[in-house]
Amino acid sequence: MISFIDVRKQYPVRDGVKTILHDLSVRLPKRNIAILGENGAGKSTLLRLISGSEQPDTGEIQRHAKVSFPLGFAGSFNGSLTGNENARFVARIYGQDTDRVLDFVREFSQLGEHLGMPVRTYSSGMRARLAFGVSLAIDFECYLVDEITAVGDSRFQKRSKAAFKEKLERANIIMVSHSNSTLRDYCDMGAVLHEGRLTLHSDLKDAIAEHEANQSR
Repeated sequence: MISFIDVRKQYPVRDGVKTILHDLSVRLPKRNIAILGENGAGKSTLLRLISGSEQPDTGEIQRHAKVSFPLGFAGSFNGSLTGNENARFVARIYGQDTDRVLDFVREFSQLGEHLGMPVRTYSSGMRARLAFGVSLAIDFECYLVDEITAVGDSRFQKRSKAAFKEKLERANIIMVSHSNSTLRDYCDMGAVLHEGRLTLHSDLKDAIAEHEANQSR
C-alpha cells in the first residue's frame, strides 16, 4: 500500500541533527497500523511524510492508495481561511463536489456559525471536529489519524466512532495515539518508531510490548 525506499528525514537541533528516519526501506501493508514511539520520536512527522505534506530529505515514498491528510489538532488547515473555505479547498484538491462536502461538514461537525470564522480562532477541539468532518466526507482508502478520536462531548464521540468504524469497513487506518486502548479499538498491527528506525509487528500486542520496553530503558 505504502512503500518507503531508502527514506531519510532529519531536523537540525541545538546539539546537532535529530534523525527521524534513518534510510528506511519498508512496505506498510493494507492493514490497520498503530504507530508507537516516545515523545519526540517523530510519529507525527511520519504521518506527514506518508501524506505527502512533508518531503523526505532523501529517498522515495510510493503511495498505492488514496491517502488522507493527517487528521490532527494542527497543521491540516489554513488558519486565515474560514472553516467553510477550508472545507471547500480540501474538496477541490481531492476532486469532490464542494457543496456536498460542505453540507456533510456542517451537519457532522456541529460547529454552526463558527464555520464562517477563521480557523485560527478555533480551539483544538473545534479544529479536530472540522478535520474529522472533512475527512469523513471524502472516501479515502487510507486514513491518517493523529490523536483526534476523542473530541467533543460523549454523544459526538460516539457518533464519530461509529462513522469512522463504518469508513474502515472499506478503508484502512494508520494511527498515532498515546492511548493503547484506542489503538486496540482501531488497529490490528503495530510499528514502533525508535531512534530513527521503524520496526513492524504483525501483532499489535508485540508492538506495544516493544514500545513499553523502550520507555523503561
